[in-house]
Amino acid sequence: MRLTLGLAQIYPKIGDLTHNLKLHLDTIEAAAGHGVELLVFPELSLTGYNLQDLTYEVALTPDANTPTFAPLLAASAERRMDLMVGFVDRDVRGRYFIAAAYLSGGKVLHVHHKVYLPTYALFDEGRYFALGDTVRAFDTRFGRLGMLICEDFWHVSPPYLLWLDGADVLLLHSASPGRGLDSGDRLSSARWVQLANQAYGSLFTSYVVHCNRVGYEDGLNFWGGSAVIDPDGEIMAAGPQYEEALIIATLDLNEIRRTRARLPLLRDERTGLMARELQRILGKTPSWPLGGS
Repeated sequence: MRLTLGLAQIYPKIGDLTHNLKLHLDTIEAAAGHGVELLVFPELSLTGYNLQDLTYEVALTPDANTPTFAPLLAASAERRMDLMVGFVDRDVRGRYFIAAAYLSGGKVLHVHHKVYLPTYALFDEGRYFALGDTVRAFDTRFGRLGMLICEDFWHVSPPYLLWLDGADVLLLHSASPGRGLDSGDRLSSARWVQLANQAYGSLFTSYVVHCNRVGYEDGLNFWGGSAVIDPDGEIMAAGPQYEEALIIATLDLNEIRRTRARLPLLRDERTGLMARELQRILGKTPSWPLGGS
């Protein structure tokens, strides 16, 4: 009931699949020396973030026939280490998605497509990527998990759906650039992320695992600060800002049961009420849009 977890706070090079694959494999070897059983990489870890027109050149199929994925699948089997990696996925109709793949024992267990694409301020994801349209938990040797990507976590519905779908550990990865300062010397964006992660940990009485990248791309400075939040909403491990790092944490999965015995929020959640009220709200004809499906 214990899980040794690693957060790979790395600096991938934009568009350089060869370099980034080597960086992944080197990090896997380093993590193996610490007994890591699940290693989480950042958003678009295999490709870099601000791809723009490079998007169409670096898309990958997550299977053993793809030269970039084959070594990762082999490493997941040889090292008995599950992996969460970020990449660009393309479907049969030529749509491109920001995606996360979960690899275990030489197989791809689950792929998540980012469902919320920020296209505001310094972000322009909607120009190049399609919206994902599912949020699903999945079974692993460590229990039932869920994956989300960056902006997915800044909307309450995806983590809420994963919680209801049985995920007890929420895996979040991001390519979050630093921007703004709060009243002290801390980045406003970093403070907001930390508060959201702690809120979800405590509200959903689940572990929240967040891996953010570091480095620079086209004027963007990715701040790192990866962290693990326990089911009480407390920070149990945190990485440095602006530096590459391998953060190790051991999760006591029994802590989920103990927290929920003390605070039975999941037991008392009224999903039927939620479904009825959503149907009522969606049945209205509002004067402003409620967003996409």
